[in-house]
Amino acid sequence: MIICTAESVAGYRTVETLGLVQGSCIKSKHLGKDIGAGLKSLVGGELRGYSELLEESRQEAISRMIEQADRLGADAIIAMRFGSSQVMSGAAEFVAYGTAVKLLKA
Repeated sequence: MIICTAESVAGYRTVETLGLVQGSCIKSKHLGKDIGAGLKSLVGGELRGYSELLEESRQEAISRMIEQADRLGADAIIAMRFGSSQVMSGAAEFVAYGTAVKLLKA
């Protein structure tokens, strides 16, 4: 599956637009990681636990978006974007979305 943030894929022609595809993931902070992050914020530096949580969430959202595109028979997802929002205190939603398309080699 080709995934890009551009409106088209170099070397291909879009022959059919299949529609919006999206994947989302809601994750909450682990109490142990939250306490560790609070202590780390006092001295500065990367909050590694949060970085890992964000990366896992992005990958899960992308995987779900790809599954949806596969069900539509897409060759690619163009104009892919990420979004995030706080759902409740300590929990955030990550969304990956784009346009599923059929391609033809140019």
